[in-house]
Amino acid sequence: MTNIGRLMVAAGIVTLAAGANVIGQDWPQWRGPNRDGKVGGFVAPQSWPKELTRKWNVPVGLGDSTPALVGDRLYAFGRQGMYEVIRCLDAIDGRELWKEIYPAEMIAEGPSAKHPGPRSSPVVVDGKVCALGVGAILSCLDAASGKVLWRKQSAADYLDTPCRFETSMSPIVVDGMCLVHVGDAEQGAIVAFDLADGTAKWKFAGGAPAPSSPVLMTVDGVRQLVTITDKHLIGVSLADRSLLWQVPFKARPVNSTTPVIAGQTVIVTGWEVGTLAIRIARQGSGFTAEQVWTNTNVLAGGAFTTPVLRDGLLFGYSTNAKFVCLNAETGQVLWADTFAHGHTAAIVDAGSCLIALALNGDLCVYEPTDKQYMELARYKVGEPEFWAHPIVAGKRIFIRDKDSVTLWTME
Repeated sequence: MTNIGRLMVAAGIVTLAAGANVIGQDWPQWRGPNRDGKVGGFVAPQSWPKELTRKWNVPVGLGDSTPALVGDRLYAFGRQGMYEVIRCLDAIDGRELWKEIYPAEMIAEGPSAKHPGPRSSPVVVDGKVCALGVGAILSCLDAASGKVLWRKQSAADYLDTPCRFETSMSPIVVDGMCLVHVGDAEQGAIVAFDLADGTAKWKFAGGAPAPSSPVLMTVDGVRQLVTITDKHLIGVSLADRSLLWQVPFKARPVNSTTPVIAGQTVIVTGWEVGTLAIRIARQGSGFTAEQVWTNTNVLAGGAFTTPVLRDGLLFGYSTNAKFVCLNAETGQVLWADTFAHGHTAAIVDAGSCLIALALNGDLCVYEPTDKQYMELARYKVGEPEFWAHPIVAGKRIFIRDKDSVTLWTME
């Protein structure tokens, strides 16, 4: 096992959403329980079936948002006309248990007009659902009933922060507060709201937001929020909201990947910049951010797929639309698939295998090996485009396409 692999084992599993009681195979937020693309408790079949069984399909509105699964409730986020809709479905039979619908005036324009619906994934914590719409409307609902507990949607709500950016970041709940990064093309801020009553507690005024979502990291006992802005990769202290460190990071034309944490190392990837690893260390009263390695090979980076880190290996998806594996210690490309599936794929580490949902509707199951791409199964689960993560829970796989959610089973 490599040093990074040992660091991951030693660090254990850090639950980002404070107070969340994640049981079994829940998927309560962006990239799963710990925002790392990993799902626990999955037992792969001895032999993968030739086809998956479609149990139900429910229209939920346009969007790229990955639903949240807690117990037998699935929370989906979409857009219908001039409204955004948050729905709670029975995960067993797809019945709608409740929905909250509200006007969302902002309309995506230009290249992103093809994606008018929410891109941000809801987070479910302590019996509450928080969802951030395209126009930065942040809603907190009672998870059982759908009752609106509080809502934020103006610059004043965000402590005088402009909020006209086409928001894609997914909220994170830490220490009983819901954190979001909002702004416009020129400026922005990370703002924290009390989960209980929506009171704005603090803000960190930094760069304009990127369509990226933050993660939590602890270095030398100091907890910090790590995220990508329009021009930098930054670490912000959760104790005093100070900027602990930053490094230039400008991916073009857009970058919606999430930083990957490996002990004291942050790994980021982006279009035209490849993949790089930054080691964060204490130095006196401050911190340093030192680049460990970088790989600008076209196979090494992507704008939309966040790699999964496993035993010192990075499993990702390259800018030329192929699955790849990198050595997380050196950045060396170990293998690349020969088949293109479209320019993004959402990858989940299911333990004995990796499960990825590609843009073209291929659900690919493959082995987590450093030798070569070894496919175990491939299923067609619909017509393009697919941007959300597959939610793997037992023998169930929930798939979100551009306007609906489908439950597939391995039966």
